[in-house]
Amino acid sequence: MEHLECCARFLRGTLVRAAVRRYLPWALAASMMAGSLLKELSPLPESYLSNKRNVLNVYFVKLAWAWTFCLLLPFIALTTYHLTGKAGLVLRRLSTLLVGTAIWYVFTAVFSNIEHYTGSCYQSPALERVRKEHQSKQQCHGEGGFWHGFDISGHSFLLTFCALMIVEEMAVLHEVKTDRSHRFHTPITSLVVALGFLTFIWVWMFLCTAVYFHNLSQKVFGTLFGLLSWYGTYGFWYLKSFSPGLPPQSCSLNLKQDSYKE
Repeated sequence: MEHLECCARFLRGTLVRAAVRRYLPWALAASMMAGSLLKELSPLPESYLSNKRNVLNVYFVKLAWAWTFCLLLPFIALTTYHLTGKAGLVLRRLSTLLVGTAIWYVFTAVFSNIEHYTGSCYQSPALERVRKEHQSKQQCHGEGGFWHGFDISGHSFLLTFCALMIVEEMAVLHEVKTDRSHRFHTPITSLVVALGFLTFIWVWMFLCTAVYFHNLSQKVFGTLFGLLSWYGTYGFWYLKSFSPGLPPQSCSLNLKQDSYKE
């Protein structure tokens, strides 16, 4: 338990800072650009992380929203109830996950349709000979072809959105104070550690996507949509009364609004 609390204190001291919430979006955008330029101008040699079958990609990134959803659900519920004691407010705050699910579903569908309507089926990745008889990605792959369209980076989008969402929700830890005897102490501490490590995985895999996969324009659009989804919710809509609201904090709504305007 002591090691768990030590990790939780470290994560509180890093991810919960206001400076992290303010500068992480800029850091993600800058690292995406830098990694993309590195990929175009001086590609890194292939490595385990450049293989799409690596453990982090298969078991974490491809399930990024499921991991984020399943860990944020008890975290939001416990911290909100601990601070307010109001079941209604807990349900209201949990609706942020429904909003996030809708964002994930809609953008995933949009990206898939864009790739479909801008793509064609080719004989090989070298884009040799168009196979016009196959009009969908599924048909093309089923017959051993290669589908090439404008493939907006879903990884860049989702990892950006998930990392920023977790950091926003962890801001509530400024207000959460529990000792070892409190019934919520162990579950909250465990969730802090799990969410912290998950955030580091999302940021690390975002960097791997930048240097190994997709072209610059595909990653620019993916990252941009992730940033817009984050800002449209936590930077705009959640500041309004008719919304799921922000994590319970002692600071006023005006201070929160000012922090996004700076």
